[in-house]
Amino acid sequence: MLNGGYAYTTIIGSKHRGQTLLCYVAGLYAHSTPEVWQQRLNRGEVTLDGVAATGRESVTPGQTLVWNRPPWIEPDAPQHFEVLFEDPYLLAVSKPSGLPTLPGGGFMENTLLRLVQKQTPSANPVHRLGRGTTGIVLFAKTSQAAAHLFANWNTPKVRKIYRALAQNIAQQDAYEILTSIGLVPHPRIGSVWAASPSGKPARSSAKVISRGASTTTFEVSLSSGRPHQIRIHLASIGHPLVGDPLYGRTGQPL
Repeated sequence: MLNGGYAYTTIIGSKHRGQTLLCYVAGLYAHSTPEVWQQRLNRGEVTLDGVAATGRESVTPGQTLVWNRPPWIEPDAPQHFEVLFEDPYLLAVSKPSGLPTLPGGGFMENTLLRLVQKQTPSANPVHRLGRGTTGIVLFAKTSQAAAHLFANWNTPKVRKIYRALAQNIAQQDAYEILTSIGLVPHPRIGSVWAASPSGKPARSSAKVISRGASTTTFEVSLSSGRPHQIRIHLASIGHPLVGDPLYGRTGQPL
């Protein structure tokens, strides 16, 4: 589907003082080359403090840069979800695989957020599930409900249990995984979350449900909420998820 475009806004930080705007924006959005960014600048897609930029400007901390991305055709994604529970404060829905929870990675309208808000404009997700993951996503319908849920989300008051089909046959029946998770360099997208000794603490408990010829089905409980935690943690103990294109046996990106 063709969406309505989007304005990406950022405030320039102090460490970029004196950089040319072309250098800054090409580093900020590294998915495109400086040559492509110069073409966008020539088309008037980028403004600096509300004025169309040429790319030759020297940036100053505190300035506002806006990339007005023109409408684009989004990748296909499922356009349905199932309501599992609803009251005046909460909405729980079942997200299908292939549908992103939030905008990003080329998706803007083809997201669970947009689909839910068409029916319940006040609803906002308390957490997210990866695009390929099927499962329950909880939405808060009021600011008070959102504040209460955010305050308790990564505490023992909230239990998060998942099932994952992983490669290889587990040698143990249960694992306590404490691998730290942080951003590591990636040649295509700049950086990606992965196992990292300098990352933030993370904790998962994985229990074997069943073993197949070359796979293991785990039940995983999370005591923290790091990005891609289940994928990284299971990969870090030698059990990447079946079909995962990103993480190898060490929890590092392939």
